[in-house]
Amino acid sequence: MGRVESIREQARVLRLGYLVDNLQGVLHETTINSPCYSDFLADILANELESRSRRDYQRRLKAACLPRSHNLDDYDFRCSNSIGMKQLRELLWVDQLYNLVIMGPSGTGKTYMAAGLVNDAIKVGYRAYFVTMSDLLDTIRQKQIKGKAAGTWKRYLKAQLIAIDDIMMFPVEKGEAVELFNFINYLHERCSLIITTNKSPVEWAEMLDDEVLATAILDRVLYRCEVLKLEGEGYRMSHRQTFMQG
Repeated sequence: MGRVESIREQARVLRLGYLVDNLQGVLHETTINSPCYSDFLADILANELESRSRRDYQRRLKAACLPRSHNLDDYDFRCSNSIGMKQLRELLWVDQLYNLVIMGPSGTGKTYMAAGLVNDAIKVGYRAYFVTMSDLLDTIRQKQIKGKAAGTWKRYLKAQLIAIDDIMMFPVEKGEAVELFNFINYLHERCSLIITTNKSPVEWAEMLDDEVLATAILDRVLYRCEVLKLEGEGYRMSHRQTFMQG
């Protein structure tokens, strides 16, 4: 094995991914520029850290399962009466274990806003996830029998921020309602939640068919919480796109 291949193999064992992928270029640039040893080492380490940071971000972004539209830099906040978005995007409330409930009619931008805040959190290093109520219940059903669902469930339990989209959109069976309560109860004061809903607290009880359980869930969600109420014309309709011209 030649010297270059030996270095590449050692870098692979040490999990220095940047050096493994770019060794020839690094050696070529070093031959041309002849940096001092300390500069050479500093550049390698800096590039390795940057590469790891990018890979880590991509892994967390993929695991978050964000919807297609999730960049708040592109969001038109004139379409809602929400306030304090700058403060929300600074994410100090996540460190303080506050929750956020976003209420409003269908199409007012609740999902976009929730996904955008999860995306912001991922960018700065939080373990953050986005899940619809339907997918969360599927995970609850399958976590004991499917490895993928079990892995997803374990990630949720270690999260720092989870957005549950369209909670109480449809009736929930008794057993799943209890599991949902146990989930939220476990995360209480361990993880921040973003809840989007178009249902009132009274309707939560109807969806669960259990007023006591609905009250218990709401109690934990609202204990340390900011509530945003979105009104007006639906965001999607006011930003509707068409493929027809003229």
